[in-house]
Amino acid sequence: MAAGGKTGQVLVWILMAMLILGLGGFGITNFGGSVRSIGSVDGQDISTDEYFRALRSDLNALSAQVNRPLGFTEASALGLDASVRQRLVTSAVLDAETDRLNISVGDARLAEEIRGIPAFHNMSGAFDRTAYTATLQDNGWKEAQFEAQMRRDLSRGLLQTAVATGFAGSDAAAAAFYDYVEERRSFSLLRLTEADLESPVAEPDAAALRAYYDANPDQFTRPETRRITYAALLADDIAKTIQIDEAELRKLYDQRITEFVQPERRLVERLVFNDEAAATAARNRVDAGQVTFEALVQERGLALTDVDMGDVSKADLGEAGEPIFAMAEPGVVGPLPSPLGPSLFRMNGIIAADEVSFDEAREALTSEFALDAARRQIRTRVTEIEDLLAGGATLEDLAKDAGLTLATIDMGPDMAEGIAAYPRFREQADKVTQADFPEVFEMDDGGIAALRLDEILPPALRPYDEVADQVATAARADAVKQALAARLEDVQVQVEAGTAMGAFGIVEVAQDMPRGGRVDAAPADLLERVFQLAEGAAAPVVEGDFVGLIRLDRILPADHSTPEAEQLKQMLRARQGQEMGQDAFALFSSALEQRSRITLDEGAIAAVHSQMR
Repeated sequence: MAAGGKTGQVLVWILMAMLILGLGGFGITNFGGSVRSIGSVDGQDISTDEYFRALRSDLNALSAQVNRPLGFTEASALGLDASVRQRLVTSAVLDAETDRLNISVGDARLAEEIRGIPAFHNMSGAFDRTAYTATLQDNGWKEAQFEAQMRRDLSRGLLQTAVATGFAGSDAAAAAFYDYVEERRSFSLLRLTEADLESPVAEPDAAALRAYYDANPDQFTRPETRRITYAALLADDIAKTIQIDEAELRKLYDQRITEFVQPERRLVERLVFNDEAAATAARNRVDAGQVTFEALVQERGLALTDVDMGDVSKADLGEAGEPIFAMAEPGVVGPLPSPLGPSLFRMNGIIAADEVSFDEAREALTSEFALDAARRQIRTRVTEIEDLLAGGATLEDLAKDAGLTLATIDMGPDMAEGIAAYPRFREQADKVTQADFPEVFEMDDGGIAALRLDEILPPALRPYDEVADQVATAARADAVKQALAARLEDVQVQVEAGTAMGAFGIVEVAQDMPRGGRVDAAPADLLERVFQLAEGAAAPVVEGDFVGLIRLDRILPADHSTPEAEQLKQMLRARQGQEMGQDAFALFSSALEQRSRITLDEGAIAAVHSQMR
């Protein structure tokens, strides 16, 4: 049976990649006794070694995806082992079908695929028989075993290609999807604000405020709060007690002099030539106006980014530094010597020298010096404080005997003030339980703290007096919103009756907007609402603080006549065919599984899992 062209090659290389992933440094593991397989499909075994390799490969891939190492137990909870077993069962079912249909690849094709695997290449990129043998041995494979697996994978790829290819997408479906994507809308938008109301909104009286408070308790309910007591040594606090040594400050300034003293610099591009004559000829063409510096760069097959030196000092330019720095304005100079040969230089800008004196830098250096000293001082006390806690000291004892700052804070989900501004503190406060003993942890700025959870306070409605200002603000905002909604309803009636939208305020006109477009300071789904309107129709939009009226002025159909349109529709038809092929192959595989004799050995599976933990 022949392969299905490009699609078949892609499928085969996907299979090859999966197989080589199994060579990720995992040798054959001895599961002991007579355990050789985790199950079989129509008498074809799924070996324990194959299952082990697949688990390790998928575990590594999942760990890379989440950017941290995952243990097998955690990965199993995410369904990794079940996914691997299903894949191996499906592969075995397909292998059995290829055997039944006598589908296989020849030795020449097998050799070609093996030679193309980069893992078996030498430094020059050619297949290396020694590397092939060594790589297989290092990973616990015998050549015959590996080649048999390769042959099965390639044969399975031929079967998949035969089933999944040849499906043609629908012209009508591609055209419909193209219409959906490429249609445009032109519409008008009228925003209404408090200034557009015909009469001002009265301030709510005491009774209205109380009624609003009673009707909207969720707005004034304190969320669940964790009452935390902590003892801390913060770097900022310790820094205030540090005695500053003037000589040390001066030494720090001198060590970092390049940060504070920047020499005059130039923005320079350099175009190198083979010899002086070629560089001179190019300069003459520039001076005669026959060519620009950009054109010279393009003639050499280069981009401006290839010749850009960035901002450089006179010393950076060597012998070319003096004439370039003598230029009073941007321009081309040269030929001048450079380490790469005679060059034309273009100077594009002058960056003046910048110098921050020691006195000007003193405040920043003092703060940095004091914080660094504070961190070092705090580090010397960590063991002392840990020993106190281990000996039974409370947080109150740490404050009394070791000089730590003691305080209590009610931590809510949005708390980010004071010590709660430290992410590390919030992290520890979120996970501590009342059964935990206080432990020392390092803060984000080098300070240390220990904390305990005193109690968890359930959500509770704040007393009216405590939130009176918030109630007043919210009640008035709600009154304005209701007034605007009523005004919007009236405006819509008049606009639909023929009154121009401009009679009610400034109208924004958006031309030929696509689906998914955005309008500044408007709801994210505004365009979605516009696309739902019939031409000439208007609709109110009220969301959050936004109140407005939209009217669809024009529907711009998709243009099917351009080459780009035809290319996109061809891509859509091809994608539809691929998706139908994938669905067909999934149904084919499922049907094979349903008629196959599949057995799994739970004991063997458990033995492999024990090696993974």
